[in-house]
Amino acid sequence: MLVLGIETSCDETASAVVEDGRRVLSSVVASQVDVHHEYGGVVPEIAARKHVEAIVPVVESAVEKAGITYSDLDAVAVTQGPGLVGALLVGFSFAKAFSFGRGLPYVGVNHLEGHITSAFLSDLPPSFPCVTLLVSGGHTGIYHVTSHTDMTLMGQTRDDAVGEAYDKVSKMLDLGYPGGRVIDDLAKTGDPFRISFPRAWVDKQSYDFSLSGVKSAVRRYIADHDDYLSHIPDIVAGFQESVVDVLVYKLIHAALETGCRHISIVGGVAANSRLRNAAMEKGAKKGLTVHIPPMDLCGDNAAMIAAAGYHRLIRGERNELNDDVYSRAKSPAGMKHR
Repeated sequence: MLVLGIETSCDETASAVVEDGRRVLSSVVASQVDVHHEYGGVVPEIAARKHVEAIVPVVESAVEKAGITYSDLDAVAVTQGPGLVGALLVGFSFAKAFSFGRGLPYVGVNHLEGHITSAFLSDLPPSFPCVTLLVSGGHTGIYHVTSHTDMTLMGQTRDDAVGEAYDKVSKMLDLGYPGGRVIDDLAKTGDPFRISFPRAWVDKQSYDFSLSGVKSAVRRYIADHDDYLSHIPDIVAGFQESVVDVLVYKLIHAALETGCRHISIVGGVAANSRLRNAAMEKGAKKGLTVHIPPMDLCGDNAAMIAAAGYHRLIRGERNELNDDVYSRAKSPAGMKHR
């Protein structure tokens, strides 16, 4: 089955063609990072307008790069939520019109389920059951995944998402946007142990997170040290180490508690080099196999949406033309809460 994927939940206009939920024939992403850079974050109205400009050429490019024609497509999968409503509506409306015009079924996909599915697009996908850490600009959570359509949320952030905390710390230090990439690169030149920031455990036996405290600790450090500009690399290295410590500890603890030997890290922050290395190193010590998608599938992309949609489609799921998008992070169908 050839599924056309469409993703417009935030500031990436993306389309992809995936075969049988596994083989990525094409993946095209039009980024708006340069547009939003001067604002220090995504401006929803601008994002929606840019999606309108990019959606048709991006879909055309995805089909062309896949080496197929529109007639070869069997279905359409599109992000239904969560995300920015204006942005979501562009992709969702396009998918409705395209599927109706071509006489194809379409299915709405939860963005979080798409990210979780991205781990299964790697060369060595995890086996079920597995535990997944989803870390992005808007979401941070740990999931017990037992199939492509069944997963349990074990814990999540109580305030800021990891990517959000990175962006805010970057803004405090006037390092630019997006903060995750800037801090990751700059931290490599700093000493992560020179400045110790608090670890946001919340409760070591819980799988919840709280990132606002460490973010505030960085702000206090800046306010209390007139010379902070002279050691910014150490500040961001210390901040990053405090975040990664907690993320990796709770991911591994969740795997051991559930008896899973496979863990995965997905979402935009999965591209973070310190997080990847720490998970690989500490996971190996516990006998766990770590799975992380290729770098181009960590951020928002349509291949993960097409793959997740495929598993919904083969179960017979379809969306109706009067269905709508949703902005809030509701659980994907099949997802349970502990």
